[in-house]
Amino acid sequence: MGLILLSCNNDPIVDPSEFVENYRDLTEVEYSPTAFVVDNLPEFLPLISPADNPLTVQGINLGRHLFYDPILSADSTMSCSSCHSPELAFTDGLAKSIGIDGLPTQRSSMSLLNIGYNYRGLFWDGRVTTLEEQALLPIEDEIEFHNTWTKAVSDLQVHSVYPTLFREAFGIDHTGEITKELAAKAIAQFERIIISGGNSKFNKVIFDNTLAFTDQERHGFDLFVDDGDEDALDAECSHCHSGQLFMGDEFANNGLDSTADFSNLIDLGRGGVTGYNVDMGKFKAPTLRNITLTGPYMHDGRFASLDEVIDHYNSGGAPSPNKDQNIRPLGLSEYDKESLIVFLQTLTDTTYKYPELVSNPH
Repeated sequence: MGLILLSCNNDPIVDPSEFVENYRDLTEVEYSPTAFVVDNLPEFLPLISPADNPLTVQGINLGRHLFYDPILSADSTMSCSSCHSPELAFTDGLAKSIGIDGLPTQRSSMSLLNIGYNYRGLFWDGRVTTLEEQALLPIEDEIEFHNTWTKAVSDLQVHSVYPTLFREAFGIDHTGEITKELAAKAIAQFERIIISGGNSKFNKVIFDNTLAFTDQERHGFDLFVDDGDEDALDAECSHCHSGQLFMGDEFANNGLDSTADFSNLIDLGRGGVTGYNVDMGKFKAPTLRNITLTGPYMHDGRFASLDEVIDHYNSGGAPSPNKDQNIRPLGLSEYDKESLIVFLQTLTDTTYKYPELVSNPH
């Protein structure tokens, strides 16, 4: 029986080893976290981390190990990287991802590239607002990891390595202090440093001035960007894919499915979160950086190629009460469509800002 003492106010001080399952003391492991400062690309806004989860070398290291480790899935066959591979700009190349039981998810896996700069809702429907919230969900999703956090945390507590990594990252005193919240914080730290390497042709042309667009790339760029000239042909792309991230902050119905009253929509999108008709069939516009690596396209992967995507937008899409006003017949020629794809190819960059830190440590 452990010794129980009384504090100054006569409350008992209980030895945690007496009541914490999987207790192991960690205080002999040094806790001296090192702040990690992102060397921001000049074209990006500063990366902002929550005050209660600042980036540290140790936190990123723990998150990196958890991200690539199948230990978080119920049968230890899937990791976060199973659906978010660095070779595919942190997607998986599937129309819909496959969970541990062989069942397809409802939607395609979005790219995690530059995800730390996304402050206006995550997932296709924006159902969470922080990476910390996002990291909690796949583990208990019945299709994805089909696990419980109780089991996942227990597995981490008895692991030969993870308790030390949690101590180094968060200063816990014993294994019983490992929680799902700390695991999610570490994964979120890792995801925040999945940043473009800055080596796309677009960057070299626009920011470095070391390369120049070809005539066809320039034509595609001009079609992509709305320059305000009402007489110029406009592909209407930059309304939803804006800024240097080429990503949308808002949600839009881009005319994928014909509907008169939303009753036949298979996926309600943002409307399934808010319950508002105005949000039915709306989805987040993902980043177009590395878009050539992240097909198939749309939330359900219905388009196998960028040619199909552009054909959809050129057609004006299907009728819907809340279809975005910019989704209209565009009148693009075959050369115009080819030029758009050639321009989008200039956004490809297979390098990462911190290549060693985003690679698989196992």
